[in-house]
Amino acid sequence: MSTLVHLDLQLDPTRLERGQQVLVETLAATRAWPGNDGLQVVVDDTDPAHLLVVEHWATTADHDAYAAWRATPEGASQLGAVVVSPPRKTVFSTTLPLPF
Repeated sequence: MSTLVHLDLQLDPTRLERGQQVLVETLAATRAWPGNDGLQVVVDDTDPAHLLVVEHWATTADHDAYAAWRATPEGASQLGAVVVSPPRKTVFSTTLPLPF
């Protein structure tokens, strides 16, 4: 079953350029992870420091392996240094059997 992950980020507006650079570096590794089927970043129209990363994963297990790697020293990113609040992650992998 495919998995969709939303990562809601509030970058430090005083470090926006650095935050975007860190995000580009971080997401390069995300895209390269086995099972990542792509991602996109959308920016809040009213707040350029508020971003939503939408990740597409082949399976929940693929995302879980990636998340476990991110929790290691080798997988750690610099996002914590450029956000003003902890990122919020929501994982979606169940669909409703709707008739459309």
